[in-house]
Amino acid sequence: MHPIDWIIIGVYLTWVIYDGLKRSKDTDGVEGYFLAGRSLPWWAVGLSVMATQMSAITLVGTTGQGYADGMRFVQFYFGLPVAMIILSVTLVPFFYRAKVFTAYEYLERRFDTKTRALAGLLFLVSRGLAVGVIISAPAVVLSIVLGWNLAFTALAIGVPTTLYTMFGGVQAVTWADVKQMVVIVGGMAAAVCVLILGLPDGVGLGEALHVAGATGRLTTIDFSLDFTETYTFWSGLLGGVFLMLGYFGCDQSQVQRYLTAQSVDAGRRSLLMSAFWKIPLQAMILLTGVLVFVFYLFHEPPMLFNAAHEGEIRAGARAAEFTQLETQFHTAFEDRREAADQMIAARRVGDAVAIADTRDRFVDSQAQVADIRAGAVDLVREVSGDTAFTDVNYVFPTFITTRLPVGLVGLLIAAVLAAAMSSIAAELNALSATSVMDFYRRHLRPEATDRHYLFVSKVTTAFWGVFATGFALYAANLGSLIEVVNRVGSYFYGSLLGVFVLAIAVPRATANGAFWGLLAGMTVVGLVEVTSEISFIWYNVVGAVAVVAVALVLSVLRPSPAKA
Repeated sequence: MHPIDWIIIGVYLTWVIYDGLKRSKDTDGVEGYFLAGRSLPWWAVGLSVMATQMSAITLVGTTGQGYADGMRFVQFYFGLPVAMIILSVTLVPFFYRAKVFTAYEYLERRFDTKTRALAGLLFLVSRGLAVGVIISAPAVVLSIVLGWNLAFTALAIGVPTTLYTMFGGVQAVTWADVKQMVVIVGGMAAAVCVLILGLPDGVGLGEALHVAGATGRLTTIDFSLDFTETYTFWSGLLGGVFLMLGYFGCDQSQVQRYLTAQSVDAGRRSLLMSAFWKIPLQAMILLTGVLVFVFYLFHEPPMLFNAAHEGEIRAGARAAEFTQLETQFHTAFEDRREAADQMIAARRVGDAVAIADTRDRFVDSQAQVADIRAGAVDLVREVSGDTAFTDVNYVFPTFITTRLPVGLVGLLIAAVLAAAMSSIAAELNALSATSVMDFYRRHLRPEATDRHYLFVSKVTTAFWGVFATGFALYAANLGSLIEVVNRVGSYFYGSLLGVFVLAIAVPRATANGAFWGLLAGMTVVGLVEVTSEISFIWYNVVGAVAVVAVALVLSVLRPSPAKA
């Protein structure tokens, strides 16, 4: 990268860290460290809610998803507004008035210690894995930009972020979130402008998007009731409601955000901000991925965006085969570009027959390009032995580093890093809160001083940072990162949601019913995952229903008074 880009990155990150630490106050006690003394304004909490979810995965994974699959992914969030309204009316005032540190603390009040411990453990496992995926996204970017080993870049991100979280507390995390949201939106808007300006002379945005639409990339709504499809209207609306209720209502990384608000109304407003703005913002980021696809219709892309094994292949026995694929790819790209030009020309004159013919030719040429790329991926997997090799997460980083002008490269890389740091920090802070409050203070040292708990909180933050950084090395090659993190969460969120439904809405539910129902929910989700082809988004529904059903049966068979 150009020195100017490095300067932009350095200045921005220094400013974020310095200002975040400067704003942190009252962190000499556990409540200040984890909840900022319940003093933050609603708009800062709202941006933090969005930023915690919108990590570097959003920039790397979602744009790659848009490039490869189009706009269908936006349906994943259709249940979000409904879930946020429900949570604003129910759980926000409930948790806030209960004066709890963690969501799972209430489960002991309502049920018993073992139910609280099991729910807390499930959170620790699910978010500990998820934060590893969050680290892997910017590690992918840096591995391309700097040519560093992926393991080194994961450490370069995970270690300083862990240290920052240890000392900054939740207040520093929140104000860093505010800044990174501004930079993300500004950076993505700049990228969109470059993509539009990069279209060939005489080719309008509408014409280019029309060509992309021929591949189905502009298809946003799918009303089919197919349980094996993740991105449909019904899976997003129904399965998505359960997922979002579980994530924003039962996941400590989100519950902790609105527990820092000044009041119940402030907590409600923070969630409603996400309800109104998340879908448009997600659509813009997906559209950026589609525009990258459009850009590469007219500007030849690399055959593979992930060049990790390219040197190994070129130096090996199958180098000639790889070179032949590159030649075929160049020819197929030229055919596709010509077909796109012809399709645009036919549309301008309004010749229906020509439009249909050129559309068919373009679709065929796009399929040929995709087949060659798939063949190259297979070759890489065979030669390297890396069966999980993929390059969907490398599409947008490659565009950033090879096509953006000096200055914008630094801005976009800074946005990716800032997004990663604030999201990782928020997750680590929540993992530490659950580890200390639900396990260490509850079972090991219930009578220690605040100073002692604060020290242990920093130690557990370091532990989770090391764990997540290690998992990041594995997560980078699991496929689309945005899918990976949602798939990991879907194994847990439905069951956690089910036990909170029992706690709040089912007075006759017993402690044993809730505990064994939670275990049953996780078991049923595991069995469904192994024995069926249904999409992971429905695991949230399956888990919640299984927990409630099993708990109710056990509560009827062996009734006992529930705790008040």
